[in-house]
Amino acid sequence: MNRVPARKTPFRWPRPSRRTGLILAAVATALIALFLLFDWNWFKRPLERQVQARTGREFRIDGNLDVRLGRVTTVSADALHLGNAAWSKEPTMAAARRAELDIEIWPLLRGDIRIPGIRLIEPRLRLETGPDRRGNWDFGPGGDTDIRFHRLWVRDGRLQYLDAARKTDIDIRLDSVAAPGPQGAPSVAIEGGGHWTGESFRLQGHAASPLALRDAGEPYRIDLRAQAGPTRAHARGTLLDPLRLRSFDLKLRLAGRDLQDLYPLLGIALPPTPPYQLDGRFTRAGNVWRYDGFAGKVGDSDLAGTASVTVGRARPLFAANLVSRRLDFDDLAGFVGASPQAGAGETSNAEQKAEAARQRAQARVLPDTPYDLTKLRAMDADVRWKAHRINAPKLPLDDMDAHLRLDGGLLQLDPLNFGVAEGDIRSTIRMDARTDTIRTRADIAVRRLNLGRLFPDAEITRTAIGRIGGDVAITGTGNSVAQILGSADGDIALGMGQGRISNLLMELAGLDVAESLKFLLTRDKTVPVRCAFGDFAVRDGVMHARTLAFDTTDTLIVGKGDISLKEETLDLELRPRPKDRSILALRSPLVVGGTFRDPSFRPDFKRLGLRGATALALGSIAPPAALLATLELGPGEDAGCGGQYAR
Repeated sequence: MNRVPARKTPFRWPRPSRRTGLILAAVATALIALFLLFDWNWFKRPLERQVQARTGREFRIDGNLDVRLGRVTTVSADALHLGNAAWSKEPTMAAARRAELDIEIWPLLRGDIRIPGIRLIEPRLRLETGPDRRGNWDFGPGGDTDIRFHRLWVRDGRLQYLDAARKTDIDIRLDSVAAPGPQGAPSVAIEGGGHWTGESFRLQGHAASPLALRDAGEPYRIDLRAQAGPTRAHARGTLLDPLRLRSFDLKLRLAGRDLQDLYPLLGIALPPTPPYQLDGRFTRAGNVWRYDGFAGKVGDSDLAGTASVTVGRARPLFAANLVSRRLDFDDLAGFVGASPQAGAGETSNAEQKAEAARQRAQARVLPDTPYDLTKLRAMDADVRWKAHRINAPKLPLDDMDAHLRLDGGLLQLDPLNFGVAEGDIRSTIRMDARTDTIRTRADIAVRRLNLGRLFPDAEITRTAIGRIGGDVAITGTGNSVAQILGSADGDIALGMGQGRISNLLMELAGLDVAESLKFLLTRDKTVPVRCAFGDFAVRDGVMHARTLAFDTTDTLIVGKGDISLKEETLDLELRPRPKDRSILALRSPLVVGGTFRDPSFRPDFKRLGLRGATALALGSIAPPAALLATLELGPGEDAGCGGQYAR
């Protein structure tokens, strides 16, 4: 028997009572009212207390606080202020007209604060060092915030950095530049200036996000151009802990009118130079600042090598290894207090051109610009400089090898060697600037100078053959080259052994008119030289000729007189004694006079025609014994310079 299934009754929600309905309506109304009336500013004070607890600084939100909820919630606030360190005279370290922070909510619930983005409008940040060299960015034990930042966008920002102890203040404007990719942090465009170690400068370029400044262990990338007076620099690369300049790796291009302008900027005391431009790798590791692999030009000379400055000592130590393939000799003028040449085709700055004009206008030749004693005592130095070729049209210079050491005001050039006319001039110079007046000693050895190359502009000496040698040992006091030589004491001896020289030159020296005309109208020839030498005693800046002679098979010239290094005057009397006969020979003495700038060479007409006794006979000519070792006398009868004495 079939049974009919029972019909199911549909489920129905219980009909709320009137009381329940009123409660639900009240809750809904309250939520709507809360949503409409809720003010996020109620959270300003708790937020301010949280920031203050984490930084140890006063924090205020003087404007509105607003929140846009979401998986990444955006918090915005107006008129923010962060207090400064207690020792600062300025109460505010940081401020902004408006700030927007994106916060990830789910990590925040675990206590992990992640801020993927910050947008700042008109932010102001003041970084400064205190009396104990601590920076106001050091928040102390309470400053560990454990906050992770990713992107920062700045509009119309301002960054100040002050270090009163180092006379440094920097004030720059910042504006963010779009990152190359969606994950990259925006860099900032920088423009501003200030003072670096007391010297004003201007700055512009790009740098990584300022957020990277917070992590001293991560490289901070920059590409900046700066100008301090006439000095220009372009730095590109990375800094480590840039606020302390603890370490960096940069490509640095330097250019300016004079390398000595770097002294107030970097504390490196370099001599005056013509305009320069150098480019190399600039790094720092601990107390050592290095400029490696640089190359460029100083004046009309090329310059390359490595240099370093070691700080943290009683005086900084400047060390360098320099090489020039081609050195323009007048670019070294600053080492002796002179100015480089300023004519056509020469590189010099405006001040050097004016100084060169002044020096040309004055009667003296020796440089009189005093050395700066403060700079000589400001640092130590160890510099090696080699020049493979020297450009000096009026001088027979070939190359240079110099080693300079400076220790507490004591400067030594050992060696200072020049290749000259296929020979060498080797010097050791010691300048003691530890007292108010520099005491100088110079020992110079002249070896194997080729007479034919010694005067490159003189056609009459190009066919000459002979080697010149000798020694110079002098001491002097004074703070310029002119003062040092003007007070010099010592000995100077130079000589030449066997060789050949123009007969025309000897006939002119003997004023044999007939023979001179013959050689002028036909072809000059050379005559053998037995010897030539000069031995001078130097006393109080005056060179007195103890022995002065030039002996050839054609003519004997003997002389006497003085050369004043103090007054820069010449007063020498030369007596030529031709060994041949000529009715037109003028047997008067020759007088070398005038000044270093304007010398004169003339016969003594008052004694014209007089045949006074020869001052020194050929057999009694005697070079100093010490000079004989430097001369190539050679074999043969005519090589017996000095007669019986030399033999």
